[in-house]
Amino acid sequence: MNFIIKLIATGGGAGYFPIAQGTAGALMALILYWILPLPSVPLFVLLVLLLLGVGIYAATVVEKEVVTRLGVAVGKDPSIIVIDEIVGMLVALIALPKTMKVAIIAFVLFRIFDIVKPFPARRSERLVGGWGIMMDDVVAGIYANLITHLYLWML
Repeated sequence: MNFIIKLIATGGGAGYFPIAQGTAGALMALILYWILPLPSVPLFVLLVLLLLGVGIYAATVVEKEVVTRLGVAVGKDPSIIVIDEIVGMLVALIALPKTMKVAIIAFVLFRIFDIVKPFPARRSERLVGGWGIMMDDVVAGIYANLITHLYLWML
C-alpha cells in the first residue's frame, strides 16, 4: 500500500495509538488547528472539504487492505483509520473563536456525538467504503459545531 495514503488514513500514525485511537485522532486535529494559522472561514471550509475528499479515498484504500489482510468485516471502521475523526473535529471547529475554552467544548461535544452517533450519523455508517467511515464523523462534527455555536450565542 502507498505509504502516503496510509499516513493520511492513520492521521500521521495517531491511529496506531494503543488505546482510544478515535480520541487520538481528534486530539491530532486539535493540535493541527492550534499550531497552524487560522485561515478565513471560507478557506478553512474549503480545506476541510479537500481533506474530506482525500480522507474518503485514503479510508477506502486502507479499509480494503485491512479487510484483505486481517479478515475484518467490510463496513467495520478499522480503528487505525482516524482521518475521519480529524475531519470531524475540524468540522466541529468551523467558524468558532480560536480559544482554548471553545476548543475543549467542541472536542468534548464531538467525542460524545461520535460515540453516541445520533441520527443520521449511525445510518451514514452504512455508506460504502470511505464514505461510511468518514460521514458519521462529519455528522458528529456538525452537531458539535452547532451546539458550541448555540452555547456561545446564549452567553
